[in-house]
Amino acid sequence: MKRAEDLSARCARRNTVTSTTFLTPAEQHALRQWAAGRDCVMLLHGGVARVERAAAFFLPDYLAPEDFDPSEYFRAVRVTAHFGAPGHRDYLGALLALGVRREWVGDLLVDGSTAHVLCLPSVERHLLTLEKVGRCGVKCEPVPLDAVPSPERKTKAVTFTVQSLRLDAALAGLFHLSRTTAAARIRAGDASLNYEECLRPDATVRAGDVLSLRGYGKGAITETGGQSRKGRLFISGEVWI
Repeated sequence: MKRAEDLSARCARRNTVTSTTFLTPAEQHALRQWAAGRDCVMLLHGGVARVERAAAFFLPDYLAPEDFDPSEYFRAVRVTAHFGAPGHRDYLGALLALGVRREWVGDLLVDGSTAHVLCLPSVERHLLTLEKVGRCGVKCEPVPLDAVPSPERKTKAVTFTVQSLRLDAALAGLFHLSRTTAAARIRAGDASLNYEECLRPDATVRAGDVLSLRGYGKGAITETGGQSRKGRLFISGEVWI
């Protein structure tokens, strides 16, 4: 938050774009809450649509969010493996072995023997020196951002009712559990609310919140509102599959 305050102030003082490195989903959520109560224009972008890791940009008055050009702030490298299909962990390990810090690299989009790596411009040349991932030799080449396929998130719609907007009730509805089981799993440290561990079964959930439960997956509350004849609240959600 201190870094965000400094960047926001610098943007206003110099009338220029300022930005963070890549942030985790939890960091992004915290930054959204921070920015909501401040007089600044903040944009989260990860290079292409629907990626998890994104950088925060503070925009001066002359630049509208719709005019933001990600190609000025991100680069993409296509990595092609020879005679194999390394996994996400293999790629991450190979990049960190180059001395590249995790916050300098965005999503690693792996598809068979090909991967697309989103990164900051300052580390592109380091990524292009990569010669081996796991046990496979690789070839690296820069590509424009519009050549990077956006990840597709498959979801299953879920609707249910709850007595109150509590975390245990929402998890029970999303993943078809009893509320007692959901509460026990929360107290055991198996649940997260907006990417942060939550140990309180009675924590309040709202539309837009992301929930996860170890062993069951991740989902989100998409809408709340309306009551059944018995006074229970209707909730619409989605489970990521």
